[in-house]
Amino acid sequence: MAIKTVNALSHNTDWTIGHVHSGALGWVAMISIGSLYHLVPILFGKKEMWSVNLIHAHFWLATAGTVLYIAAMWVNGITQGLMWRAFNQDGSLTYSFIDSVEASRGGYIVRVLGGGLFFLGMLVMAYNTYRTVRVDEPYGEASTSTSAQAV
Repeated sequence: MAIKTVNALSHNTDWTIGHVHSGALGWVAMISIGSLYHLVPILFGKKEMWSVNLIHAHFWLATAGTVLYIAAMWVNGITQGLMWRAFNQDGSLTYSFIDSVEASRGGYIVRVLGGGLFFLGMLVMAYNTYRTVRVDEPYGEASTSTSAQAV
């Protein structure tokens, strides 16, 4: 974005939104989530999170959601920038603003899907955290302890 011609194409488009969200979701959120997965068991005196498999599921949901979200915004941004810079022979704009919004519709649908996957991952984390904090026994030991009591 420091290159003048790139900035002229992407300025005020969805490309900038995708760029910012790649850092916000892909770096800041993922580092914060990872540190919470490390700290929650320590804070509540547990050996580990209730389910490591749910941590893996969360990671892949968040990763796929982030990639879909930012890729859709980058494509929309380039499309918008090119449409807003297109001129007719007489110097008038080739496309109206609403034309660029309509051209971005598919990207907005993909953006919602990506955001939904990311949010679903956060729900998985909330459930895993709840089970870690509230359950006295680790994942998978409930059936073992009842079998041992029966014998």
